Amino acid sequence: ASGSMTDDTVARISAFVDSLDGDARRVSPTEWGISVDAAGWPLHVGVALRGGLLRAQAQVVEPGQLDPELLLRFNRQLPLVRFSHTAAGDVYVQGELPPAVVDAQMLDTFLGMLVRAATLARERAVDQAALRDRSR
Repeated sequence: ASGSMTDDTVARISAFVDSLDGDARRVSPTEWGISVDAAGWPLHVGVALRGGLLRAQAQVVEPGQLDPELLLRFNRQLPLVRFSHTAAGDVYVQGELPPAVVDAQMLDTFLGMLVRAATLARERAVDQAALRDRSR
């Protein structure tokens, strides 16, 4: 029975990804890639069924472009998704959903929140860079 639930979840995710405009692709049987514009440049979102959860993540900005305290404030306000960073300082947005709640509406909400969060963070990074440039 768990196999059929996974098969059903995979089918729902694949159908949703296939319905998207733009660059969306299936990378493996349980992994998809979606590329969308976020604040003027591509956001490459990886979506995968792993560890019993549907996981999505995307790199938002490179090291040093956002204040970590700002990311903490964003994290307290965001539903479904959160920011994290690598040891090198690259900022990612990520989230997880239990497969039982995965349908087209929830996927749209979840991925929409992820892209919106990335867009807001990138806009803030551009604003912070402009302020740094003006103060030089």
